[in-house]
Amino acid sequence: MDQLTSVLLLFSVGLISGVINVMAGGGSALTFPVLIFLGLDSALANGTNRLAIVIQSVAAISSFRKEKYSQFGTSIKLSLLTLPGAVIGAIAAVNTSNEVFHKVLAIIMIGIIISMMIPASKTVYSDDPNKKISLWTHVSMFFIGFYGGFIQIGVGFLLMAALHYLMKLNLVYVNMHKVFIVLVFTFPALLIFVFTGNVNWGFGLSLAAGNALGAWWAAKISIKKGEGVIKIILFIAIFIMALKLLNVF
Repeated sequence: MDQLTSVLLLFSVGLISGVINVMAGGGSALTFPVLIFLGLDSALANGTNRLAIVIQSVAAISSFRKEKYSQFGTSIKLSLLTLPGAVIGAIAAVNTSNEVFHKVLAIIMIGIIISMMIPASKTVYSDDPNKKISLWTHVSMFFIGFYGGFIQIGVGFLLMAALHYLMKLNLVYVNMHKVFIVLVFTFPALLIFVFTGNVNWGFGLSLAAGNALGAWWAAKISIKKGEGVIKIILFIAIFIMALKLLNVF
C-alpha cells in the first residue's frame, strides 16, 4: 500500500474511532487491526495508537470546555488515581501478551450490557462538582488505570461504568471526565512506548488527525443530544466489541 493511501486510511479510521471513543469507548478496536494490517507489530501498534489517543483527548477536552463543560478539580483528582496503575500497566505491556485480558474484558463488557438492560432505579444522577469520591471509586480507578496502561482498548467502557454507577454522574459529565482521565493516564504510558522505540510517528500523526476531528464532533454531539444518544451508541459499541473479543467474528 502506498504512503498516501495509508495516510488516508488511518485518517478515516481515526475519524470514526474518535467519535466512538468519546461517545462510548472501544474505538481502538478499529485502529489496532488497521495498524497491524499496515505492518506494525503489536507493541509498535500499541504505542502508535497512544499518540492518537493523547491528541484525541486534548481535542475532546477543548470541545467540552468551549461548551462550558469543565470540572477541572474533580477530573484531576480522578485522573491522579489512575496514574500508578497506568504506569505499571504500560511497563507490563511492552513484553506481555494481552490475550487473557481481552477475554476478561469481554466478560466485563457483557456484564455492563446486562446492567444497562435492568430497569432504571430512582437514583438521581448528578453533575455535582463536589461529589465525594468513594473508596470503591479509588480502587476501581487504580485497576482501570492498569488496564488502560496495558491495553487501552475498551478502557472508556470501564471508566463510564465506574463514573456512572459508583459516582452517580450523568453520562454527559461522565464523558467529560473520561476524556480528561484518559489524557492524564495515557501520556506517561505513551512516554514509555516512546522511550522503548515503539511509536511510528508518521502513522501516529495521521491517525491522530482523524481521532482529533472525530473527538471534537463527538463532544459537541454528547452535549447537544444528552444521555439518550450516548446510551444507544454505548450499548451498540459494547455489544460489538464483546463479540469481537470473544472471536465471534
